[in-house]
Amino acid sequence: MEKKVLIAICVAVCGLLCLPCVAQMQVGASPDYIKALTSQWEGDRLEDGRPYVPGRILERLKKISMEEAWGILRNEGYNNQYQGEWMIINPDYPVMVGRVVTAQYMPLRQDLADAIREQGLAEGRSKQGGTNSWPIDILVPGDVYVADSYGKIVDGTLIGDNLGNAIYSNSGNGVVFYGSVRDMQGLRSIEGFTGWILGHDPSYLAETMLTSINKPVRIGRVTVLPGDIVLANEFGTVFIPAHLAENLVIRAEFIMLRDQFGIQRLREGVYLPGQIDSRWSEEIRDDFLNWLDNYPGVLPMTREELDDFLRQRTW
Repeated sequence: MEKKVLIAICVAVCGLLCLPCVAQMQVGASPDYIKALTSQWEGDRLEDGRPYVPGRILERLKKISMEEAWGILRNEGYNNQYQGEWMIINPDYPVMVGRVVTAQYMPLRQDLADAIREQGLAEGRSKQGGTNSWPIDILVPGDVYVADSYGKIVDGTLIGDNLGNAIYSNSGNGVVFYGSVRDMQGLRSIEGFTGWILGHDPSYLAETMLTSINKPVRIGRVTVLPGDIVLANEFGTVFIPAHLAENLVIRAEFIMLRDQFGIQRLREGVYLPGQIDSRWSEEIRDDFLNWLDNYPGVLPMTREELDDFLRQRTW
């Protein structure tokens, strides 16, 4: 009997000790939470826990087409990674790639907004200005600020040119907003800055509250995690899980090389379209490998990466 009582007391004490952890509100996700969300990533991480996909991969991703990235993700079972029908803030900068920082906005409910602000201050976030500056404060070079503001346009303007300058200063990148911005003329004057948005309006942000930073958000038909890699261009946005990014780039680069070779040989009249568009014969494959050995330009990947990829390929 005494043993049973002792066990019951231990269970109760453990429950009480764990209760504050369960009840604790957090505006910004902890590193441990982000690591749990992105557990398939095996590389380095940023201080906040997000996967650190190397800059060399981000640069190469800029040259990958939307269809190639989308197709590779579909083959991996990721069927909901693309969102189109955007307005681009600055068409002079039509491609953007970066590591995602997420933010969630919801219609204002004052008691919740008060609790979020109080908790944010306890987390050391800025007392000055609105809570919509908090995600911007944590941006680092290579980040893209991705926010779901539930498609709100009028009174849903998450940034104007002041915050746009702060975003670019911190990240060297732009934004993807499932919502709107204000002061488009000012935003377009920021050299290097751009964004993918649903619209713009001269109104100020109103009746909207920030609810979380670096937690999963929905951007149209995509579920986006902190640390995802976004590829944005004139044809839409695709969100790539960090653990797939490097392999996706190499596979897409290989597809481009294969297409380049096929087009060249068709123009030369060496093969018929049906031969190029179907499974390649051993003759075409050997011709392609010889063409790679004498590639008429600079390969998009290192020769070591290409050889490793070819060893794994079954054609």
